[in-house]
Amino acid sequence: MSPVPAQKIVRLVGVPMDLGAGRRGVDMGPSAIRIAGVAAGLRHLGFTVEDDGDVGVPAPETRDPGSPNARYLEPIYHVCNRLRLRVRRSLEQGEIPIVLGGDHSIAIGTVSGVSEHFRNRGQKLGLIWVDAHGDMNTPESSPTGNIHGMPLATLCGMGHPRLVEMGGFWPKVERKNVCLIGIRDIDEVERKIVKSSGIHAYTMRDVDERGMRAIMQECIGFVSDGTAGFHVSFDLDGMDPRDVPGTGTPVKGGISWREANLLMEMVSDTGLMTSLEITELNPILDVKNQSGEVAVDVILSAFGKRIL
Repeated sequence: MSPVPAQKIVRLVGVPMDLGAGRRGVDMGPSAIRIAGVAAGLRHLGFTVEDDGDVGVPAPETRDPGSPNARYLEPIYHVCNRLRLRVRRSLEQGEIPIVLGGDHSIAIGTVSGVSEHFRNRGQKLGLIWVDAHGDMNTPESSPTGNIHGMPLATLCGMGHPRLVEMGGFWPKVERKNVCLIGIRDIDEVERKIVKSSGIHAYTMRDVDERGMRAIMQECIGFVSDGTAGFHVSFDLDGMDPRDVPGTGTPVKGGISWREANLLMEMVSDTGLMTSLEITELNPILDVKNQSGEVAVDVILSAFGKRIL
């Protein structure tokens, strides 16, 4: 297996959205990752970097939250739909899109765009989802109504039809081609959804007992089975808060800095990553942009950064 080829074009797309979250701040995440040097780092690895700027996102104060079971559903739909089109266009141009969030509800748009691109070619998409949380709630099961707790379920075909059916097809990924890594904070009803869903879920106990290398070897097999490649959706709260203090929903005992880099280095080794997104960076809660710098480090590992 060869690493991601150099001289390819990567396209940065910011999505400064916090409509899906329970607190403000992640709308500044894309800027923090840019300030931490993501473009310069990618150029150093041999990539041509195009920055698409940010998808327009309304402020929560200017919109009606709507149903308490799926707050800000309509504005989230419209932002994600615009993102879907940008991501699809980037792939059609032979680029690798990197989406900078923003809360994790943006993945509904990102993965919809990637999946649509390959679906138009008669191909399927795999998905690696790194997160402290399951993100498998639906409007009926969610205790908060915050849509950033629902995107993985949505992409698997469960949830509000408005989001599930984005792009005119669903599910966006087959559950057998989905791996969820790093979970350690799951709602009671959500636990049942994850267990019965058919996705491959790896808790932090699994990471402790088996090690990241064994888990990633297994995951790469699942997400590449019958697919054209796989998307990586990386929620920074999947990592331990000691390494990433700047996230709105921190949970102790997460993936370490070294484990996260190993995960991404193994992704790079496959040459099969189609696209990447980093979500839930909240600079308001960060310390001297430490989390922004970790985000850049993780991104660069996925694109071929090595120790030797």
